Amino acid sequence: MKPSFLNSNKPLLCVMIQEDNPKDAIDLIQNCRFDGAEAFGIQLECLKREYRNETDLKTIFNACGGLPIYVTSYRNYASTGYTDQDCMDYLKLAAKCGATLCDVMADTFDIQKEGTTFDQNAVSKQKQVINELHALGAEVLMSTHFTDFKDKEYTYNIARAQSERGCDVIKIVNFAHNDEQLVKNLEICVGLKEVSNAKYLYLASGEKGKFIRQTGGGLGACMYLCVYRYGGVYFLQQPVLKSQKLIRDNMVL
Repeated sequence: MKPSFLNSNKPLLCVMIQEDNPKDAIDLIQNCRFDGAEAFGIQLECLKREYRNETDLKTIFNACGGLPIYVTSYRNYASTGYTDQDCMDYLKLAAKCGATLCDVMADTFDIQKEGTTFDQNAVSKQKQVINELHALGAEVLMSTHFTDFKDKEYTYNIARAQSERGCDVIKIVNFAHNDEQLVKNLEICVGLKEVSNAKYLYLASGEKGKFIRQTGGGLGACMYLCVYRYGGVYFLQQPVLKSQKLIRDNMVL
């Protein structure tokens, strides 16, 4: 069966890979597999440009051992200066090379502070990219990253907008700066299952955000985003794979 993020009976432990070259990426992937990784998130924007070709991408993807692969193609790191069309072309190359789930930013073709455009021309172009990725056999995630805490009504409107564009997975990153916002984030995460038929990944940043990242899969999210280690580009709010596996496997709800 082809790897998928859509048919798992439990939230997957997806380890983020942000290395800038194939050797380091493959070494890290192998270590993660021994520690129980169930999927990988390859952040393509981190890869140096000389490695952005079919041979190197396939080599990295093959190291994942048949586990599902989530890929991002954001505008930062080594992709700084790329146009949004460049980012999407890179994403389509990854789909051709075997990526499972491709991340289309919700403000692609019309950059917005809060991460989602409602410009009809941009939305039309996003839908075209989503259709092209589906035609290549990939699943599609649409992502929005807020710059500060947003309430339930605002968040659900973004989730509906993403879903209407044809994605398979909704991804929203909110903020939780204090206990009150943490509780509201938990409520938002649980309620997302009533907003759309799409799968969803719900995360939070801020002082209290890590708790959402550690528990979201038990509240309806389709995966956990983890790291193998801290340091460099791997930041402390992301749960470590070993500890997150214990949390996930021992969570009784």
